[in-house]
Order: sequence, then C-alpha cells, then structure tokens
Amino acid sequence: MPAADVEVPVLIVGGGPVGLTARALLARWGVPTLLVEKHRELSPFPRSRLVNVRSMEIFRQLGIAAGIAAGAFAPEYGRVRFRDTLYDADFATAAMVGIHAPVPESPVIGVVTSQDRLEPTLLAAAGGEVRFGTELVDLEEEADGVLAVLADDEHGAETRVRARYVLAADGANSTVRERLGIGTTGPGALGSFTTVVFDADLDHWCAHQPAGVYFTAYGTFTPLYPEGGWAWFGATPDAPERADWAGLVSRALGPGAGVRADVVRVQHWPMTATVAESFVRGRILLAGDAAHAVPPIGGLGMNAGVADAHNLCWKLAGVLHGWAGPSLLGTYGTERQPVARETLRQAVGNTWLLIQVQRLRDEQLRGGVSAPVELPWSERYFAQLGLVLGAAYRSEAVLNGHADPAPEPSSTEYVPTAEPGHRMPHHWLTPDRSTLDTLGAWFTLLTPAPARWQRQAVAPWPLYVEALPRELADRYRLSPHGGALLVRPDGHVAARWDEPPPDGSTLRHALSAVTAHSPAG
Repeated sequence: MPAADVEVPVLIVGGGPVGLTARALLARWGVPTLLVEKHRELSPFPRSRLVNVRSMEIFRQLGIAAGIAAGAFAPEYGRVRFRDTLYDADFATAAMVGIHAPVPESPVIGVVTSQDRLEPTLLAAAGGEVRFGTELVDLEEEADGVLAVLADDEHGAETRVRARYVLAADGANSTVRERLGIGTTGPGALGSFTTVVFDADLDHWCAHQPAGVYFTAYGTFTPLYPEGGWAWFGATPDAPERADWAGLVSRALGPGAGVRADVVRVQHWPMTATVAESFVRGRILLAGDAAHAVPPIGGLGMNAGVADAHNLCWKLAGVLHGWAGPSLLGTYGTERQPVARETLRQAVGNTWLLIQVQRLRDEQLRGGVSAPVELPWSERYFAQLGLVLGAAYRSEAVLNGHADPAPEPSSTEYVPTAEPGHRMPHHWLTPDRSTLDTLGAWFTLLTPAPARWQRQAVAPWPLYVEALPRELADRYRLSPHGGALLVRPDGHVAARWDEPPPDGSTLRHALSAVTAHSPAG
C-alpha cells in the first residue's frame, strides 16, 4: 500500500459553491476536510445568479443567510423581463416566486446575487485547509479509503492524500467522474455561449423597472452587483476571436440607447444538459455539476448542488462518527438522482422556451412586426416552489409505512405535507423561530407530548426532542397524547407516528433503520 503524505476523513474536490457548502456543513458536524481547487483563486466570474429559497434555508442553518442577503440585490430584482432590446418596454414579465417577495411556505426569501459574491461568504463559513491551484490527477479506491494524487499547479509537485471518502464537486467536466468511467444521460450539448462582463450606465432604463434578468431578442442581460456592473450572454458567434463584443452588446442595448458597452472580460462556455448515471461509486460521491450539468435558465443548477450537499453531508458524518452504516451513503444517489432528472427537465424546458421566444421575436422584428404576436411565454417557468420545496425522497432512509406513494414532482405547485420523505413544513413557533429552526446537526423529534418520548434511549444517535404546539399537531394529524414526527438533519421527515409509540424501543428501531446502523446493546 503506497504511503500517503496527508490523511483526512473527507477530500473535497472543487471549490465552487457546492464544494464550499459541503465543507461548511461537514465542519458543522466536526468532520475535518481538505478542499482542493484547480484554479488559483475563487472564481472572479459572476456565473450563477440566483440563491433560491431552499438554499437560503440551508444557509440560515449555517448562520450565513443574513450576510448573503446583505450583499445581494433588493427583493424587487427577483423578476424577469422580456424586451426587444434593453432600451425597449417590457412585452412580458414575471416575478420569481420566493425571490421577489416572501412566501408563507418559508421563513426566508431567496436572493439575486452573483456567484463571485457568494463564494467568499461560503469560504469564510468554516475553517480547515483549502488548497487553491491544486488539481486531482489520479485516484484509486482501497479497502478502507481512497488514495488521491494531487498536483500543485505552480510547481508541479505531487501530494498523495488518503481520504476515507472523496466528495467530487469539480464541475460539469468532472475529472473524478471521468476517472471513474461514469457515463451521463440527457440531451447533452445545447450550444456554445459567451458571457461578456461590461460597464455601462443603464440606470435610465432599468432603475425604475428592476429585474434580475432581462431577456432580449439579441441576448440576455443581468445586473451584477447592487453598486453596478453588467453581464450579457448569448450564442457564441462564428469566429469569436474576431467578434466585436462591445458592438454586439450595444446592439442588444438598443439603437436608441446611445450607450456603448465598456467590455471588462469575456468568457466562452458550453451549455450542457446531463445527469450522471451514478452519483455514488464506492467511497467516491458526485455532487453539483459533477453529478448533473443543468442549463442556467431558471437558476436551478447551483441550488440543486447545494441541496445535494445538504442531503449527503449528514450521512457522511454519521458514517464517520459511527452512528450510521456505510450503506446509508447509497441512499444519497437513490434520493437525489430523481430530483436531478426533474431539475434537468425543467431547466431544459426553460432554455428551449427562451430560445424559442428570442428566435420568434427576432423573426418578427426582421419582418417589421412591432408588437409581439403569440409568443410562447408562460409564468409557470419561474414559479418553481414545487420543485424547490416539494421534492420527496423515497429510500431506505425514509420509513414509508402508511405514507403515500412517491408523487411525480410538480415544478410549480408546492403543497406542504408532513408525510415521510417530504421537507418538514415551515410554521412559526414564535415570532422569530420556525419549525425549520429546530433542525440542525441532529435528528429532531417534534411531538406535542415530549415527556413520553424523552424516556426512550436513543444513544448513539444525536437527537433533540422538541415540543410541538397543539394546533400544529392537529394540522399534521398527530395525536396530542404522543404522535410525533422524526425529522432528519437535512430537514426531510424520516418517520411519523400518528398515535403514541407502542413501546419504549420505537424510536431506537426507527433510527436504526433510517441510518442502517444497529448498535450493540
């Protein structure tokens, strides 16, 4: 067995939002990590634009939601607008549900912010070693861990790291996924696109009609930061090396704008749409774009990756701390892969809708049609609470007993339910404390009769018993004499008992089943 220079419980490959979120979540569980990122610094490019309401719930648990919101746009920017050019009036608009205004289904609101604003906050959310300019070049699974070879970008020096587990969040072109030979399914390449970051004074047309995204017939505009800066993206033209980027952006601004863009930087990128055939291979786990490359239209991809990390990290912590069996990690793929497929379906639908609207409107403008005619626009493409909050898990880590069969997820409609597999619904327990605030780095038992359940021995599992007000017990159809909900650390209901427990071992048996762990004694 080759010697290792470094040993660590979890090696995280990739320093984007998903890898950084996983690092912060594992730190909360007391799990040491080493994070490596092949680039020499956090991304200076804005990239992802939207932190949705579910991600903000997760960041609220980490204590960083307020800081993220402080650097983000005001809620009124949670809107999309369609225009011929940025200079023209809207011909369609819609609010981003859960971003534009608070929703009763959550204690938080999502935000419009740039990825280069989000990542430093995530980096500061946890300690532990981070190595930038370090690339994974090889890995091999062993009986009790994974041996990874890292290369320093500056000097080429190699380091051998032995990790109990590897969490690969290294993007759509994942080196780890490629090394493992894991294939992908889905539409694949949807085209080549270019993002142009530029400066221009556009307040005259946008200050009183704010939006996080302006779709035009000639490309898409996004404001970057509350204090200024813009980005435009569209299909990469032929011979991009000779393109007049300032001219292309100015055309999309509109001939009447009288504004020329001052180009800051340009980035070309492929838009792909795939889901990995497997999220789990032995001790190596894929998350974020490494597991599912989702088109950016609708702001679903990064947020799905944050939810991946939330689902996975408590399971990793349980295995490493000894209160969960290794087979629990298999439920990560079982639970998250169907969500990834539905997320991809929705994002691809968003993308084709956008492309269709832009092409049709371009044809109308070329034909001299001033007013848009029968464009295939629908507000439902930006009403995503059903997908964001309504995902239901079905696996060995959920005790389905009498629960309804796994429903086909609705992208638009979210109906709160406390059935096993679903996210625990939000209700205010006090003016500033939600049912979601009772959850954390532990299992939570919510019951109107805590004394009945507190007598049950549950070691070695981390568990808090929380008193549930009578009115909420009635809403969830729980007996006031001892009905209960067992909620996993990721906020999804693991089990429920409508009536008092039949014996003193009920909770112990449930936790053992959910975590695939049967402690002696």
